[in-house]
Amino acid sequence: MSSKIPNIKKLYTRPSNLTKLFRQENSFKEKFGFKDNIVYETILEKGINKNIINKISKIKKEGKWMREIRQNALKIFEEKEMPIWGPDLGDIDFNSFHYYVKASAKKEKMWKDVPQKIKTTFIKLKIPQTERRFLAGVATQYESEIVYQKLKEKWDKLGIVFLDTDSASIKFPEIFKQYFGKIVPPTDNKFAALNTAVWSGGSFIYIPKNIKVTIPLQTYFRINLKNIGQFERTLIIADEGSEIHYIEGCTAPIYSSDSLHSAVVEVVVKKNAKVRYTTLQNWSTNVYNLVTKRAIVHENAVMEWVDCNLGSKVTMKYPSIYLVGDKAHGEVLSLALANKGQIIDSGTKAIHKGKNTTSIIISKSICLNGGRSSFRSLVNHTKGASKSRSNISCNALILDDKSQTDTYPTNLVQEESSTITHEATVSKINTEQLTYLASRGLTPEQASALIVNGFIEPVVKELPMEYAVELNALINMSMEGSVG
Repeated sequence: MSSKIPNIKKLYTRPSNLTKLFRQENSFKEKFGFKDNIVYETILEKGINKNIINKISKIKKEGKWMREIRQNALKIFEEKEMPIWGPDLGDIDFNSFHYYVKASAKKEKMWKDVPQKIKTTFIKLKIPQTERRFLAGVATQYESEIVYQKLKEKWDKLGIVFLDTDSASIKFPEIFKQYFGKIVPPTDNKFAALNTAVWSGGSFIYIPKNIKVTIPLQTYFRINLKNIGQFERTLIIADEGSEIHYIEGCTAPIYSSDSLHSAVVEVVVKKNAKVRYTTLQNWSTNVYNLVTKRAIVHENAVMEWVDCNLGSKVTMKYPSIYLVGDKAHGEVLSLALANKGQIIDSGTKAIHKGKNTTSIIISKSICLNGGRSSFRSLVNHTKGASKSRSNISCNALILDDKSQTDTYPTNLVQEESSTITHEATVSKINTEQLTYLASRGLTPEQASALIVNGFIEPVVKELPMEYAVELNALINMSMEGSVG
């Protein structure tokens, strides 16, 4: 009995395969890119100015201290220049966005009380099912405001605080003022200043001493209206000896005009505590995703960023770890998939200040259909960070001749006893692997998907099962028929 091994080059370039390039695009749009016909309670006029800032603050019934923070941040935003490195952001017109849109009159604690059309959206995205099966608590943000939030009673009784950030600023003003804008100040960059000026929604989490939340908390962010800006502010404080895993997800429908997502995340990991922050970002290809995320990690504490970026028009996001305490540890596991018309510019910062601090950075990127990915990092062992160690691994997989990937690492060692190791690889799918898999009966799409799934395995294995399955499905849909 003999088997005929097909000509791999012809098999992967014939027109019938190329016509499959977006074969699953309709199912992808149906699942994530649908639009909701909502009657909104509040839509502020487009543009950013002092009047808009004051309107946002008035709607939220904020105190003078927060109004002053917003107004000062607006001045900083107006004065700061756009980044001159990274992707070209010259097409952004800041006066073309709505900076505050409210869909529902109030935040609900029961799904049955959420407005039906909004509830239907999150049911399509499987939020209620996931909450029941996998989560300690869940929040959903629709446009500029949280519309539903609930922490399960078991965890509420232990003193865990899981609120929308607006409510936290009122109910816990002392701890809120202590940390808000301290890890990521408005002076940090233009988009941090923009967020501080117009922020709305997001999650506030406080985990008391020695409390370990064994199942995740999640917030899901949804943009529905076109030409909107979403500017959530997330603040997580893990007290000494505590532990938490927080997950965020996001989607938006596809429009011909752009939207802007510019979030700020601040995390404080105190002595002996551990925080894992997982992002599954699947914005549509008309969204600018410009985010600042930073964690301060104290003595013997652990911070982990698991960052998966599949969507958006342009992403600029570099989750950062400041290891300020001795024996602090940080990890960044990032995955980027840049498809047609996408630029994913991601990476990390790891700043070592404490003694015997350690960091591990693993980046996986995939480019197809002319997409472009970039890995950008800064690892700095400062004076005093003796006997510290960093290990950086950056791997890119290119699926065609039109795509592009770049690596921009910066490694600084100011301590003789510290060590940084860095390795980077760029490769294409191996023809020998494809030949072998074809001989075992796999189609080109199945073979390439199997290889890609193996490539991203170090990141996917760190996700809860439900999310790992979802991520694999999204990647398989994105690259269906794309090998040529």
